[in-house]
Amino acid sequence: MEWMAWTWPTALFFAAIASTLAVMAILQVRYPSTSRTGILGMETARGDRLFIALLGSAFINLAWIGLLDLPQYWALMLSAVFAFCVFRWV
Repeated sequence: MEWMAWTWPTALFFAAIASTLAVMAILQVRYPSTSRTGILGMETARGDRLFIALLGSAFINLAWIGLLDLPQYWALMLSAVFAFCVFRWV
């Protein structure tokens, strides 16, 4: 995989995403999700909330890189809080 210039942080990121999807698949088989209506006013299932959390976290990190000179791990913590809020209230 030298043509992709993988680094350890990149590999860990994609491994974390793959692990998250695997856990979500196992949860769906063992405990099927039910749709619920949250603060957005639309029905969302567990996978929908994961997608919203991942997409929002990507935007948070991109905005952080573009607008601030602070360390990136603060954006990671903000993304974790955002994901918690999405799974709790959306």
